[in-house]
Amino acid sequence: MAKKSRKASAPLTFDLPVSLIAKIESVRRGHSLKSASEVVRLALGNFDFETCEPTRDPHKQISVRVTTDQRATLKRYSRQKDASVGELLRLALESLPAKPAKAAKKK
Repeated sequence: MAKKSRKASAPLTFDLPVSLIAKIESVRRGHSLKSASEVVRLALGNFDFETCEPTRDPHKQISVRVTTDQRATLKRYSRQKDASVGELLRLALESLPAKPAKAAKKK
């Protein structure tokens, strides 16, 4: 069993996806731990930081022109969906097929 550390602790605040918060709760119950903090400390104590290779999708800033209506649409949905304009733009771009769909042949 891992040795419990009695060293001073400090709060650490960060954003996590809801799915990962659900996993923390599942691990907490499965390991009979008392708090999310104990789960995080367990994960940090067991993780091999030396060999991990975080994956990152490099970002590059570009400037484009959109119509006034498109800009207003992005801002409106940004507020409605509680998402950034950039997130919505990425979703729109990711949904585009690489090639246009072929039109149905006319008889």
